[in-house]
Amino acid sequence: MMAVEQIPKKDWYNILGADPSASVSDLKQKYQKLILMNSLCMDILPFIHSPVDRLYGSSLTIANKAYHPDKQSADVPAGTVEECIQKFIEIDQAWKILGNEETKKEYDLQRHEEDLRNMGPVDAQVYLEEMCWNEDDHSFSLSCRCGGKYSVSKDEAEEVTLISCDTCSLIIELLHYG
Repeated sequence: MMAVEQIPKKDWYNILGADPSASVSDLKQKYQKLILMNSLCMDILPFIHSPVDRLYGSSLTIANKAYHPDKQSADVPAGTVEECIQKFIEIDQAWKILGNEETKKEYDLQRHEEDLRNMGPVDAQVYLEEMCWNEDDHSFSLSCRCGGKYSVSKDEAEEVTLISCDTCSLIIELLHYG
């Protein structure tokens, strides 16, 4: 299993110019477009995260220079080539993480946990074994003081550390014995 890079934290979706809800085929299309097709090395770097890019999906073409190192023309300055190579590596890394279902799921869980951490402090620490097992949907749950519930699937329970209530803004930290 490929470990998802955590430091420095990068928004791999933003690097590909994609929404987190994008399908793998959409992500692949964005990746290919950035790497091989219409991405400009010199002229698009300033626009990568601009509103124009979000509106037109990185389709700006002026000189048909791509991020891929093999697609560079000889007249591109060395500093620009280095920027393009770095951008190529970043785009390629984004695809390696988001193009694989397993690493994409792991990355999405990390993003979700980071969002929860930014919402506020943890209300309580709870051991998984203290939660109720629901055989019907193969999940663990715990009642919240607001009347809502914290729930996590069996698979997610091995990976997540923070769970939010389905009704209020309270968050618990999931602990494991041992």
